[in-house]
Amino acid sequence: MKAIFSELRGAFVSTLVLAAVCCGVYPLIVTGAAQTLFADKANGSLIKDKDGTIRGSALLAQGFTGEQYFHPRPSAAGANGYDAASSSGSNLGPTSQKLHDAVKDRIAAYRVTNGLAIDAPVPADAVTASGSGLDPHISIANAQLQAPRVARIRQMDVEAVRSLIREHTTSPDLGILGEAGVNVLQLNTALDALPPVSVPSP
Repeated sequence: MKAIFSELRGAFVSTLVLAAVCCGVYPLIVTGAAQTLFADKANGSLIKDKDGTIRGSALLAQGFTGEQYFHPRPSAAGANGYDAASSSGSNLGPTSQKLHDAVKDRIAAYRVTNGLAIDAPVPADAVTASGSGLDPHISIANAQLQAPRVARIRQMDVEAVRSLIREHTTSPDLGILGEAGVNVLQLNTALDALPPVSVPSP
């Protein structure tokens, strides 16, 4: 009996020690290190307006549709897309007629929205959803094609808009993984932060 109680005591003490380390000490160390070394990333990479209002996260796409904004990739996350609680792709394969029809419609709409010729090439990321449905980036080619529309609606010089695109272009991870991309939420937030353009009276 004494041996059994000794074993139980050892197991109980070990459980308490492990609980304290794994559920208390370790999380505190990790949280403290994260908040000290990279607080922005640890807190969700939040993007704020100049008045401090949170617009969203640099890690998650949002569904911008207004002509004055750059548009993100299509999304299959959730019933209406861009649902951070339902990250997913469409799961439609290359032989899917539904996917083929959807891409065809998106290509036509993209050309009309951006004033392109009826046979103008369209970047793949402009008409296909990412695997997560929440990719916050678009390709540089996609952003450049949208720039004239955004500049026209906002009454800006198109080169000023392209300069903002360059400012919000991210390099491939480690310089070699993936491709350079443009963060849509950061770019649109920067556009909204610009002073309004004064239009002279006729």
